[in-house]
Amino acid sequence: MKAIVLEKPEQFVTAEIEAPGDPGVGEALVRVHRVGICGTDVSGYLGKMPFFTYPVVPGHELGVEVIKVGEGVENVRPGDRCSVEPYMNCQECFACRNGNTNCCESLEVIGVHKDGGMCEQFVLPARKLHASEKLTMDQLALVETLGIGCHCVDRAATSEGEKVLVIGAGPIGLAVIEFLKVAKAEITVMDMNETRLTFCKDRLGVDHTVVFKGDDSEVERLKDVNGGELPTTVIDATGSHVSMSNAFQYAAFTGQVVYVGI
Repeated sequence: MKAIVLEKPEQFVTAEIEAPGDPGVGEALVRVHRVGICGTDVSGYLGKMPFFTYPVVPGHELGVEVIKVGEGVENVRPGDRCSVEPYMNCQECFACRNGNTNCCESLEVIGVHKDGGMCEQFVLPARKLHASEKLTMDQLALVETLGIGCHCVDRAATSEGEKVLVIGAGPIGLAVIEFLKVAKAEITVMDMNETRLTFCKDRLGVDHTVVFKGDDSEVERLKDVNGGELPTTVIDATGSHVSMSNAFQYAAFTGQVVYVGI
C-alpha cells in the first residue's frame, strides 16, 4: 500500500507499507480521499513541533470513505463519507470519564503521535468517524479545523451582540470567526497582516479590524472601534506565547480570555 512517510524533519519519502487488516470490534477500515495540510504538519516537517513522533505517516484533516466495519459498529456503514476526529483518547482515565476527552492522559493524535491519513487505507475506532450525506470530501477534510473554532466559541459561551476580539486571522482564527457570526457577536479582528484583515472585512463581513503595530496603541484603537469599550471576550488564535500574554490587556474588566490552538 502506498503512503507518504515523514522519516525525520525535512525528509518525506514515498513508501510501500503493509496494508491494514480487517477492522476489529468497534473499528472501521476507511479509504482516504482528501488530506488537509495544517500548521501542525508544517511545524512537524520543519522539526519545530515537539509532539511529533518520527517516522510517521502524517495527515489528520481527512475526508474518508468507510470500506468495512467491525463487530458492534452502528454509527457508520460501508460507503459512508466521513470526517475524522483525529484525537485518540483512552476512554478510561479521569478526564475521559468526566467527558473531557481532549484532555486524555494518554491522548494520541493520528498523523502526529501515530500514523495518520497520508496513505490509501487505514483502520481507526469507528466512534471517531462522523458521516455526512451532504458534504464533499474537500469539505469533510475541513470539519476538524472548523470544529476547533466551534468548540472555542462554545466554551466562550458567546452571547448575541457581545463584543469579541479575535487575535490572529490564520486558519483557526477564521474558523472562530465563522462561529462567532453564527452567535451574532460584534466581531473585531486584530492581526499584523493587513491582507488578512482585508479578507476578514470584505469576505467574512467582520465588524471591525485593527492592525497590530506593536507600539502600545492597540488598546486605544480597540476602544475607538468599539464605542469606547474593550471587548468582553478576547480569543487568541495565534499560538504565540507573547501574544497570549498580551491578550489580557485587551479584555474589559470582568471579561474573559480564551486561548485556542497551540
